Amino acid sequence: MTTWAKTEHDSPSRVVDAGAGSGRFTVAAAYAFPKAQLIAVEIDPLAALMLRANATVLGFSDRLIVKVIDYRRLSLPAIKGPTLFVGNPPYVRHHDIEKAWKTWLAETAASLGFAASGLSGLHIHFFVKTRAIAKPGDYGTFITASEWLDVNYGSVLRNMLVDGLGGTAVHVIDPKAQPFADALTTGAVTCFRVGRRPDQLLMRAVHSLDELGALKDGRLVNWDELMLARRWSPLIRHSHRPSGDQIELGELFRVHRGQVSGKNAVWIENADAPPLPPRFLFPCVTRARDLIEAGDVLDPHRLRRVVDLPVDLSGLDLSDKCSVNAFLGWARANGADQGWIATHRRAWWSVGLRRPAPILCTYMARRAPAFVRNRAGARHLNIAHGLYPIEPLSDDMLNAIIRHLRATVVIGSGRTYAGGLVKFEPGEVERLHIPTPAMIAASLLA
Repeated sequence: MTTWAKTEHDSPSRVVDAGAGSGRFTVAAAYAFPKAQLIAVEIDPLAALMLRANATVLGFSDRLIVKVIDYRRLSLPAIKGPTLFVGNPPYVRHHDIEKAWKTWLAETAASLGFAASGLSGLHIHFFVKTRAIAKPGDYGTFITASEWLDVNYGSVLRNMLVDGLGGTAVHVIDPKAQPFADALTTGAVTCFRVGRRPDQLLMRAVHSLDELGALKDGRLVNWDELMLARRWSPLIRHSHRPSGDQIELGELFRVHRGQVSGKNAVWIENADAPPLPPRFLFPCVTRARDLIEAGDVLDPHRLRRVVDLPVDLSGLDLSDKCSVNAFLGWARANGADQGWIATHRRAWWSVGLRRPAPILCTYMARRAPAFVRNRAGARHLNIAHGLYPIEPLSDDMLNAIIRHLRATVVIGSGRTYAGGLVKFEPGEVERLHIPTPAMIAASLLA
C-alpha cells in the first residue's frame, strides 16, 4: 500500500495513519516518505505507547504526532501539499457502535451529499471521516473487510468512490490468504484520490498476499457499469462467465430466503403451548443442520413443525377457534405480538410460510451450501433458501441440477465475513452455473 502511494503520486507532505495501533503503517510510511510529517491516530493508550516506543527506536519520533483520540474526532490544520491517508480501520459491527456515533455518521454523510445507514460497520465511519477532512489532491489506501462491496450499508462508500472520494482501485483478497491474522475474512484494499477520479476503476481478486504487488494490476471497469450495479463483487469476477454449454441458475429458478418467524420459541412447535389442530402445523426446515444432515432427500419426520395460522380466523369452526384462541393467549403472554416482525405483517399471528420449494439449500456456514431435494414438501424459515423453478421442471431434471450443484459449488463462490462464515445471498445462488436444459436432457438420455 505504501509502495502504491510512493510510485503513483507525488510525495505527501503529511501522512495520517487512521487507527494506527502499534504503528505498522506509520513505520512503513516513515521509511517510504522520509520528509513527511506523520500523524498517527489511535484511541487505545497502550497501543499508542507502543507506537511511540517504535518511533523512538526507529528514529522518526521527531516528525511524529500521536493523537490518542477517536479518529472521528480528528481535525487537521491546513498544510501545503497532499496528505496521504493510510491504514487498517478497525472492524466493529454496528451492534457495538453507540447511537450517538450512528447519528454522527448520518449527519456527516448528509453534509457531503450522501445517505449512510445506521447498520454501517466502523470501517465505513472511517471512510466518511476521511472524505470529510480530506481536500482535493489528497489520496489514500485502506485495507478493510470487503463486505461494503455488496451489502446495503456499503452503498455510501460505493457512492463516495464514484463521487468525490475518487476511487482508483479495489483489490479483493481471498480469505484463505488471511490478510488479517486474527480473522478468516475477505479483505479489500481500496485506493482513492480525492477529487481526481480516473476514467475507470481498477478491480481484481487475488488468492495470496504476494499477488498484490504494487497494486497496479487488475481489470478496468467503467463507472457507468459501477453506478448501475447494486453489488460490486460480481464485477471483480466479471470474466467468469458461463461457457457455451452452461447458463446461470437464475435463468431457470428464482431463489428466495425463507420466512422470518418473529419469535422461534413461539412459532416453532413448543411442548408448553396449548395444542393446535395438525392442519396449522407444517414440517419446516428451521436449522441449517436439517439440510446438512439430510443427505440426498429431506426426511419430514426429522423436522420440527412451525405454526402458521391463517390471516382471517373468522371462518374457523368452534372447536378450532377454541384451540386457536388458547394458543394465541399463550403466544401473547410470551410476547409474540410485540416484536418488529409481528407488528409489521398483516396479522401478527400469521407467519406466512412460503410454499414448498423443490430444492432447498443452506446459505450461511463455514462450508459450501448443502443442496437437498425437498420431496417432503417441507417449508423453510430464513435459515435456508428455496429454489423455485420459473417453469415446471421434471423430477429427472431437478435431480440432475442438484447433482451438478453438489459437485461444483465451492465455498469460494460466496462472500466471506469476519469470523470465517461464508454467505450466499439469493442473487449469488442465482448466478451459479449449471448445464443448459439441452445438455441436461442429453445427459439423461445417455
